[in-house]
Amino acid sequence: MPSYLVQFAQFHEEFRLPEFQSLACLEKVPYSYADGSYKLESPFFKVQLDSDQDAQKLVKRAILIKNIYELWGEGKTYEEVHAAVKEHPERWTAFNECSFKFTVGAFGSTISAAAQLDIINSFSFLGFNGPIDMKRPDVQFGVLEDYGATSPAPTAPNYIYMGKLVASGSRDLVNTYNLKKRKYLGTTSMDAELSLIMANQALASPGKLVYDPFVGTGSFLFTCAHFGSFTLGSDIDGRQIRGKKEGGVKTNIKQYNLQGRVLDSLVFDICHHPWRTRSWLDAIVTAPYGVRAGAKKLGRKDESKKPLKMRTYEGEPMHTREDYYPPTKPYEMSEVLRDLLNFAVENLRIGGRLVYWLPTVVDEYSNDDVPQHPCMVLISNSEQNFGQWSRRLITMEKRKEWTKESHATIAHNLETNDDGTVPAQSQTVLEEGTTESPRPGHFLFREKYFNFGREDNQSN
Repeated sequence: MPSYLVQFAQFHEEFRLPEFQSLACLEKVPYSYADGSYKLESPFFKVQLDSDQDAQKLVKRAILIKNIYELWGEGKTYEEVHAAVKEHPERWTAFNECSFKFTVGAFGSTISAAAQLDIINSFSFLGFNGPIDMKRPDVQFGVLEDYGATSPAPTAPNYIYMGKLVASGSRDLVNTYNLKKRKYLGTTSMDAELSLIMANQALASPGKLVYDPFVGTGSFLFTCAHFGSFTLGSDIDGRQIRGKKEGGVKTNIKQYNLQGRVLDSLVFDICHHPWRTRSWLDAIVTAPYGVRAGAKKLGRKDESKKPLKMRTYEGEPMHTREDYYPPTKPYEMSEVLRDLLNFAVENLRIGGRLVYWLPTVVDEYSNDDVPQHPCMVLISNSEQNFGQWSRRLITMEKRKEWTKESHATIAHNLETNDDGTVPAQSQTVLEEGTTESPRPGHFLFREKYFNFGREDNQSN
């Protein structure tokens, strides 16, 4: 298989390879790469593909891939690169009469215009006779120098690549769905870049049905629909869906001209959903945690307080009012994740994916915290770090049919009281004599999130 050089964007580093692998799965593109060839600290990734056509399939909707080059030469010095290019003259003689363009770039350093010109002239042995066209060339070549991520940068590059540009990514989509241009927003609206990455992780494509059970203002509905999927959402709180005078989810559907793909957004508690079939979804894409508003489910905090009669307002039953919001109680994150995973296993088709955000406290997180299910396999676990806390993009795929005997499990699964505290029987006494809850890093995350920094201020 020919070698290609993938040039990634140098941000969201943990998301880049999972997106690449998801797109390869979606487009059925075979690939291979050597162990250790992908590094978080470098934007360059050497991979083997069958053809330029396969490379173009991979990059046509990629968010974190900037460019893919057919690799013509590489080495620690330009002498090594030139020698490698000269080993395959059949590659470059095919472009003798084409208009062309050369670009020179560097990671970890800058190259002066004069130095760039010298580098380009060093490849004059290619003997191209066609005109130079800086706007619309028939073929474009790139020279990429890698100085590494150290500071200060070394005086010479650590490695050099030269190749023919095959295709560039779809970074323009980020601008299309930019939140600054969106007509209706909420406090939970996910930024366009991450929403598009999640759509790729979910393998959203024409004809598929994608569902968001914590839809909020619908960010994932739009990006998955952009790639051709039919999308559907629901939420326990219809106020975000309906919006106010400035509009709601439907306003954004109209803005993006997605009326034929975004089917609807419904109001109900996912724990008491109306669906009466199984294995009907191709993907579930969601952010279930509700840090600002707090996750909730139907019910009362104190179940002993039963209403004696139907509640009314000005003679009208409360539950028939348009602005009615039913009583709810806190929904601890471990419960949310367990229920989400069980719902996904029952309702996804074989091969369907669950893509969701898992918030966690960095110092308390363990890989064992990610919920597991015997019918699902973990595809990727990518972290976006914010210092004391982070959120992890979890992608899972259904591989086995659901059975009544199969259930989601979470390491250190805890029973909780109605107020979110841990019962005494769920605590562990440590050898030092202190008492600490054996809880995952996402346990009571919202309470911890709003307390970040307070303890430090109090101690000062």
